[in-house]
Amino acid sequence: MRLASFNVNSVRKRAPHILRFLAREQPDLLFLQELKCKTEEFPELELSASGYRMKAVGQHGGRNGVAVLAKPGLDFEVVAESLPGDEGDTHARYIEVAAAGVHAAGIYLPNGNSGGDDGYAYKLAWMERLRLLAKDRLDRFTPFAVLGDFNVCPTALDLAPGALPPTDALVRPPTRAAWRALENLGLTDALRALHPGERVYTYWDYGSAFERNAGLRIDHALLSAELAERLVAARVDVAPRAEETPSDHTPLVIDIEG
Repeated sequence: MRLASFNVNSVRKRAPHILRFLAREQPDLLFLQELKCKTEEFPELELSASGYRMKAVGQHGGRNGVAVLAKPGLDFEVVAESLPGDEGDTHARYIEVAAAGVHAAGIYLPNGNSGGDDGYAYKLAWMERLRLLAKDRLDRFTPFAVLGDFNVCPTALDLAPGALPPTDALVRPPTRAAWRALENLGLTDALRALHPGERVYTYWDYGSAFERNAGLRIDHALLSAELAERLVAARVDVAPRAEETPSDHTPLVIDIEG
């Protein structure tokens, strides 16, 4: 089973990039983040040329947004379109599906650098809500994967030297502690499990950052023990970042045996 995640930074602008990625990699499930459109504006007709079926959760105001695309022939059920725990939260940041005996969630975790102290508090509260949901899935012995843009550099290895100040919300100690709390549930960082000491990035700011490889690893896949035991490959596909008019992120791809 191949799972993939791609922050597209405007799905309507990146539809050609998505179609090329689908044709090349043929993931069973692809999770998209940062759609930047309302649900009804999602380019389903254009993307349906791939044969993939899809579900989008957009947001009014042209911000955030997540979606899932499923390979032809793969039955899937959408089990959640928002993260439980704060019914007043109107941000479109979470989608979860059940497919082939696996629950897989796609997330767009808050950045935390805007909105001052309140914005950072929202990030940490969102991470705690995610931890509680993941704990529930694990307590039920549900094979579970969480993929997406976490907006977290877990360690110093996950960002180019000097790429961010220590005050940035992606690297602040409480952010990294919240990440470790997720791992301490028994979730495995798929890429780090297979590439423990490698500098691998999934995001490069616009300008010359990609050419200088001054990047960040902020797109992740966390796997429950049942899936981690069957993990056979995890890699970053840099091809979309090198294309014309790219997203500032590039896809993460993982393969699970069986």
